[in-house]
Amino acid sequence: MIPEHLEVPIAGGLDFPLPRMTRVRQKFTVVREPDLAAAVKREIARPGIAATLKPGARIAVGFGSRGIAHIDRIAKALVAELKARGVEPFIFPAMGSHGAATAEGQRDVLAGYGITEATTGAPVLATMDTVVVGQLPDGTPVHVDRHAAEADGIILVNRIKPHTTFHGAHESGLVKMATIGMGKIIGASTLHRHGMDSFPELLPAAARVVLAQRPLLFGLAILENALDQTARIEAVAGAALFDREPQLLDEAKRMMARIFIDDIDVLVIDEMGKNISGTGFDPNVTGRNGRNVAWQGTPFVRKIVILSLTPETHGNATGIGRSDVTTMRVWRELDPGPTYANVITSGNLDGGAIPIVMNTDHDAVALAVKTVVRRKPLDARIVHIRNTLLLQEIEVSESMLAELRARPGNFEITGTPKPFAFAADGSLEPIEIPHEHQDLPHCGHP
Repeated sequence: MIPEHLEVPIAGGLDFPLPRMTRVRQKFTVVREPDLAAAVKREIARPGIAATLKPGARIAVGFGSRGIAHIDRIAKALVAELKARGVEPFIFPAMGSHGAATAEGQRDVLAGYGITEATTGAPVLATMDTVVVGQLPDGTPVHVDRHAAEADGIILVNRIKPHTTFHGAHESGLVKMATIGMGKIIGASTLHRHGMDSFPELLPAAARVVLAQRPLLFGLAILENALDQTARIEAVAGAALFDREPQLLDEAKRMMARIFIDDIDVLVIDEMGKNISGTGFDPNVTGRNGRNVAWQGTPFVRKIVILSLTPETHGNATGIGRSDVTTMRVWRELDPGPTYANVITSGNLDGGAIPIVMNTDHDAVALAVKTVVRRKPLDARIVHIRNTLLLQEIEVSESMLAELRARPGNFEITGTPKPFAFAADGSLEPIEIPHEHQDLPHCGHP
């Protein structure tokens, strides 16, 4: 048991000057869907989509565990459109082992995103029971959520984006939800035993088994821009899924936010959680993945510091092992149950490893700076972000300003150099969220 306060012998201590930090705005090209309800209505009305909805049909609508911008509004609009066309929708969690791999836990995850019967008008049916609908050529069984398997039709709703552990034509999106998500913990674990490096071929093969045996009517694909806003919504017919999703993934990659700095000594991240990324903080942004994961990407970050968990992650700290230093607050909030269930299912056990724990935010940042070799603390290249979704507003250390001023196409210097905003108790004031994000349900505001 870790005590309330750690006494750690550190040569020279951690009470030394840190670089001053400056607010910087990264510049992104942004496309935004202005009316979510209208976009859902438009997509459902398309002839190839509307024709799949037969009056009186009982339709299972699957949602996952990711924090998708305004997913509650999208869910409400979708249910309304389905009911208007005479079908009887119900909602089910399509999220593999998330929510501590329990039906109630998965129901709670959806409720945390504002998806309940009261908010959407459709009942939420959660179970961890599955039906085996077929098998792969090697005999691997393909599982589907029992409620979804028994429905007259299935609709899946998910964001299309790069995956955090593998790359291929299908990454994080509808094909993955049709297999890993709908497979619950047993189906997800079964497929993960093949190794995530096999997923570019394995997941489409498993999804074809599902489509051959169960009526997957369509998927509602959501693309987000670099400001973590809905850029576009598109309904993709089940038969078109394998051709269309790779095209949407390419589009999502072009719109995705990134840090336009390739060389970073210390990356300070205010918050991590499953609502931010499947791995808590996105390696597509940090450039760092787990052990035994083939990965090429920027930036190159020497030390990663995690200061807190989002409330929406409910203690699930999957991915914490990809950081170097964290805080006592994270240690106290971490719930081993959902964290370990998620990590064990993935097979990447290092995702649950505990980094160095420091008493305060100040000590966590100072330790990371102190342990960067061949760099004086005041010269350290530090980047401070809210999380790996919200990257427009960042802070950088003073030594980097000249470099950023020389790149006006990527950066606008909006502040002046100031000391780190540590409170008397050592806590760090998080990056302020721009006004346009204030109503997003998954930003983790205090």
